[in-house]
Amino acid sequence: MPVKSDYTPPMSDEAVRAKTGKTWPEWFALLDAAGAQKMNHKEIVAVLSDKHGVAPWWRQQVTVVYEQSRGLRAKHETTTGFQVGASRTVNAPVAKVFKAWKEPRARARWLAEPGLVVRKATPDKSLRITWADGKTSVDVELYPKGDAKTQVTIQHSKLPNAAAVKRQKAFWTEALAQLKEQVEG
Repeated sequence: MPVKSDYTPPMSDEAVRAKTGKTWPEWFALLDAAGAQKMNHKEIVAVLSDKHGVAPWWRQQVTVVYEQSRGLRAKHETTTGFQVGASRTVNAPVAKVFKAWKEPRARARWLAEPGLVVRKATPDKSLRITWADGKTSVDVELYPKGDAKTQVTIQHSKLPNAAAVKRQKAFWTEALAQLKEQVEG
Protein backbone atom coordinates (compact mmCIF):
# COMPACT_ATOMS: atom_id res chain seq x y z
CA MET A 1 0.00 0.00 0.00
CA PRO A 2 1.61 3.32 -1.01
CA VAL A 3 2.27 6.22 1.36
CA LYS A 4 -0.36 8.96 1.07
CA SER A 5 1.02 11.62 -1.27
CA ASP A 6 0.44 14.43 1.26
CA TYR A 7 1.91 12.59 4.26
CA THR A 8 5.18 13.57 5.93
CA PRO A 9 6.31 11.65 9.01
CA PRO A 10 6.72 13.78 12.14
CA MET A 11 10.42 12.97 12.44
CA SER A 12 13.25 12.23 10.07
CA ASP A 13 14.40 8.84 8.80
CA GLU A 14 17.67 9.39 10.67
CA ALA A 15 15.87 9.99 13.98
CA VAL A 16 13.65 6.90 13.70
CA ARG A 17 16.60 4.77 12.57
CA ALA A 18 18.66 5.92 15.57
CA LYS A 19 15.94 4.70 17.95
CA THR A 20 14.53 1.66 16.11
CA GLY A 21 17.20 0.51 13.67
CA LYS A 22 15.04 1.19 10.61
CA THR A 23 13.93 4.16 8.49
CA TRP A 24 10.28 5.00 7.77
CA PRO A 25 10.36 3.38 4.31
CA GLU A 26 11.84 0.23 5.85
CA TRP A 27 9.15 0.11 8.56
CA PHE A 28 6.40 0.80 6.03
CA ALA A 29 7.61 -2.01 3.72
CA LEU A 30 7.98 -4.43 6.63
CA LEU A 31 4.50 -3.68 7.99
CA ASP A 32 2.93 -3.83 4.52
CA ALA A 33 4.51 -7.28 4.03
CA ALA A 34 3.07 -8.37 7.41
CA GLY A 35 -0.43 -7.34 6.27
CA ALA A 36 -0.68 -4.42 8.73
CA GLN A 37 -3.04 -2.47 6.48
CA LYS A 38 -5.72 -4.98 7.55
CA MET A 39 -4.76 -5.04 11.24
CA ASN A 40 -6.05 -2.93 14.08
CA HIS A 41 -3.75 -0.76 16.17
CA LYS A 42 -3.10 -3.39 18.86
CA GLU A 43 -2.25 -6.02 16.27
CA ILE A 44 0.31 -3.75 14.58
CA VAL A 45 1.85 -2.93 17.96
CA ALA A 46 2.10 -6.67 18.69
CA VAL A 47 3.99 -7.26 15.41
CA LEU A 48 6.48 -4.54 16.34
CA SER A 49 6.88 -5.94 19.85
CA ASP A 50 6.86 -9.69 19.27
CA LYS A 51 8.68 -9.93 15.94
CA HIS A 52 10.95 -6.87 16.05
CA GLY A 53 11.56 -6.07 19.72
CA VAL A 54 10.67 -2.40 19.37
CA ALA A 55 10.61 -0.50 22.68
CA PRO A 56 7.14 0.43 24.05
CA TRP A 57 7.05 4.16 23.19
CA TRP A 58 8.51 3.52 19.74
CA ARG A 59 5.97 0.73 19.03
CA GLN A 60 3.20 3.27 19.45
CA GLN A 61 5.02 5.93 17.43
CA VAL A 62 5.81 3.60 14.50
CA THR A 63 2.25 2.23 14.54
CA VAL A 64 0.60 5.67 14.50
CA VAL A 65 2.91 6.96 11.77
CA TYR A 66 2.25 3.84 9.71
CA GLU A 67 -1.52 4.19 10.18
CA GLN A 68 -1.41 7.87 9.20
CA SER A 69 0.82 7.17 6.19
CA ARG A 70 -1.65 4.61 4.89
CA GLY A 71 -4.77 6.66 5.53
CA LEU A 72 -5.88 4.32 8.31
CA ARG A 73 -5.79 7.10 10.91
CA ALA A 74 -6.20 10.86 10.58
CA LYS A 75 -4.00 13.43 12.26
CA HIS A 76 -5.09 13.89 15.90
CA GLU A 77 -7.07 10.62 15.79
CA THR A 78 -6.67 8.08 18.58
CA THR A 79 -8.39 4.76 19.21
CA THR A 80 -11.04 6.61 21.26
CA GLY A 81 -11.70 9.52 18.89
CA PHE A 82 -9.78 12.68 18.15
CA GLN A 83 -7.71 14.77 20.55
CA VAL A 84 -6.10 18.16 20.62
CA GLY A 85 -3.55 19.69 22.92
CA ALA A 86 -2.62 23.21 23.90
CA SER A 87 -0.17 24.77 26.32
CA ARG A 88 0.71 28.13 27.75
CA THR A 89 3.21 29.42 30.28
CA VAL A 90 1.81 32.00 32.67
CA ASN A 91 3.54 34.33 35.09
CA ALA A 92 1.87 33.04 38.24
CA PRO A 93 2.68 30.45 40.89
CA VAL A 94 1.25 26.97 40.36
CA ALA A 95 -1.06 27.23 43.41
CA LYS A 96 -2.76 30.30 41.93
CA VAL A 97 -3.19 28.62 38.54
CA PHE A 98 -4.58 25.46 40.17
CA LYS A 99 -7.11 27.56 42.10
CA ALA A 100 -8.17 29.30 38.85
CA TRP A 101 -9.04 25.86 37.44
CA LYS A 102 -10.41 24.10 40.51
CA GLU A 103 -12.68 26.71 42.09
CA PRO A 104 -15.86 27.26 40.04
CA ARG A 105 -16.12 30.99 40.80
CA ALA A 106 -12.48 31.63 39.92
CA ARG A 107 -12.82 29.49 36.77
CA ALA A 108 -15.95 31.36 35.65
CA ARG A 109 -13.87 34.58 35.41
CA TRP A 110 -11.87 33.21 32.48
CA LEU A 111 -13.66 30.04 31.27
CA ALA A 112 -17.33 30.54 30.51
CA GLU A 113 -18.22 26.88 30.12
CA PRO A 114 -21.00 25.84 32.49
CA GLY A 115 -21.64 22.18 33.16
CA LEU A 116 -18.12 20.81 33.19
CA VAL A 117 -17.29 18.40 36.01
CA VAL A 118 -13.92 18.11 37.72
CA ARG A 119 -13.63 14.35 38.27
CA LYS A 120 -10.23 14.36 39.93
CA ALA A 121 -7.89 17.07 41.11
CA THR A 122 -4.39 16.64 42.47
CA PRO A 123 -3.47 19.94 44.14
CA ASP A 124 -0.98 22.02 42.17
CA LYS A 125 -0.46 19.20 39.63
CA SER A 126 -3.43 18.10 37.55
CA LEU A 127 -7.17 17.98 36.94
CA ARG A 128 -9.34 15.49 35.05
CA ILE A 129 -12.49 17.07 33.69
CA THR A 130 -15.59 15.78 31.95
CA TRP A 131 -16.44 18.53 29.47
CA ALA A 132 -19.86 20.19 29.44
CA ASP A 133 -20.99 17.95 26.55
CA GLY A 134 -20.73 14.97 28.92
CA LYS A 135 -18.83 13.02 26.25
CA THR A 136 -15.36 14.49 25.93
CA SER A 137 -12.59 14.72 28.48
CA VAL A 138 -10.00 17.35 29.36
CA ASP A 139 -6.75 16.56 31.15
CA VAL A 140 -4.97 19.57 32.63
CA GLU A 141 -1.35 19.30 33.78
CA LEU A 142 0.44 22.07 35.70
CA TYR A 143 4.23 22.32 35.75
CA PRO A 144 5.94 24.86 38.03
CA LYS A 145 8.68 26.80 36.24
CA GLY A 146 10.35 28.35 39.26
CA ASP A 147 8.43 30.14 42.00
CA ALA A 148 6.39 32.46 39.82
CA LYS A 149 5.72 30.70 36.50
CA THR A 150 3.57 27.76 35.54
CA GLN A 151 3.26 25.80 32.32
CA VAL A 152 -0.32 24.70 31.68
CA THR A 153 -0.91 21.84 29.25
CA ILE A 154 -4.31 20.61 28.11
CA GLN A 155 -5.31 17.45 26.30
CA HIS A 156 -8.94 17.47 25.11
CA SER A 157 -9.86 13.94 24.03
CA LYS A 158 -12.71 11.83 22.70
CA LEU A 159 -13.62 14.53 20.18
CA PRO A 160 -15.88 13.25 17.39
CA ASN A 161 -13.96 14.46 14.30
CA ALA A 162 -11.26 16.67 12.79
CA ALA A 163 -13.64 19.64 12.63
CA ALA A 164 -14.07 19.43 16.41
CA VAL A 165 -10.27 19.38 16.78
CA LYS A 166 -10.03 22.62 14.83
CA ARG A 167 -12.79 24.27 16.90
CA GLN A 168 -11.33 23.15 20.21
CA LYS A 169 -7.80 24.19 19.25
CA ALA A 170 -9.06 27.74 18.65
CA PHE A 171 -11.17 27.57 21.81
CA TRP A 172 -8.25 26.48 24.00
CA THR A 173 -5.88 29.04 22.49
CA GLU A 174 -8.32 31.79 23.48
CA ALA A 175 -9.18 30.21 26.86
CA LEU A 176 -5.52 29.94 27.86
CA ALA A 177 -5.00 33.57 26.87
CA GLN A 178 -7.90 34.46 29.18
CA LEU A 179 -6.42 32.31 31.96
CA LYS A 180 -3.08 34.07 31.55
CA GLU A 181 -4.77 37.48 31.80
CA GLN A 182 -6.74 36.40 34.88
CA VAL A 183 -3.88 34.93 36.91
CA GLU A 184 -1.33 37.56 35.94
CA GLY A 185 -3.65 40.50 36.65
